[in-house]
Amino acid sequence: MQFLKKIVRPIMVILGIFIGGLIILFGYQDLPLETLKETYANTESQFMALEGMEVHYRDEGPKTDSIPIVLIHGTGASLHTFNDWATTLSEHRRVLRMDLPAYGLTGPFLDRNYSTPHYVAFIAAFLEELGVEHCVLAGNSLGGKIAWNFASAYPHRVDRLILIDASGYPMGSKSVPIAFKLAQFPVIKQLFTFITPRFVAASSVKNVYADPQKVAPEVIDRYFELTLRSGNRQAFVDKLNTPATPFSREKVMEIQQPTLILWGAEDQLIPLEVAQQFHKDLPNSTLVVLDDLGHVPMEEDPERSIEPVLQFLKKPKE
Repeated sequence: MQFLKKIVRPIMVILGIFIGGLIILFGYQDLPLETLKETYANTESQFMALEGMEVHYRDEGPKTDSIPIVLIHGTGASLHTFNDWATTLSEHRRVLRMDLPAYGLTGPFLDRNYSTPHYVAFIAAFLEELGVEHCVLAGNSLGGKIAWNFASAYPHRVDRLILIDASGYPMGSKSVPIAFKLAQFPVIKQLFTFITPRFVAASSVKNVYADPQKVAPEVIDRYFELTLRSGNRQAFVDKLNTPATPFSREKVMEIQQPTLILWGAEDQLIPLEVAQQFHKDLPNSTLVVLDDLGHVPMEEDPERSIEPVLQFLKKPKE
């Protein structure tokens, strides 16, 4: 027993020194929301009081458009991931996008419930607040999962569906961003809420691009700094540790809306096999595979990735 005490004490001291060193080197305080707004909000930014949050969103393009395009980002991202798409689409269409709870300037759900049904209910409440009864719904990754679940729950409210490297099916990931791994690792996930190295953000963003050289420093800054919004780091951990909602293939097969499935051929997080499964099960779908692009094609190559979207939107409904 005395021997164990002699061993444990120095181990605890060394561990304390190690953690203290991590805090000194990589510990970051939350950035004030007003400071973040100066950089990541603009003249198009608005804030909606909803479920006790101030939801950051942008409403661009002609307000006379009765069927707006709603863009939903993925895990760890923000509405900024659709910046280039929104610029092009809003020339002729009304475009709505928001920072989902847990990310961007919006901050966490107050009840820390990050289940898919809760996100679907959030999108429904968000659109109701804006008086939007019918829309084109587009989502990337987590946003895609929310989009197709919304179409299943509210089929009368979705005119068309665009799934961009969407989650939902069992993924069989070939590579996972390091931030996702750390946020699910025992003990480390607790440290992750205040020890957040910038290189982890950089590595995670580069992981979802087919060509990491395309990741601009300002993009890394955006992902990193928005994680420092109060509550976002804990929310990131909470989201990635939320039990998965049981998958229902039948729910996918019941979706009748015209659906564009847009996928980066080099997506290592949600491989192309998932896109092919969506295409097989969605009765009214078109699959477009983008060579040499990864998990976030709208950000990695906005000009090339938006072309199929524009064609899809112009195509008459059968």
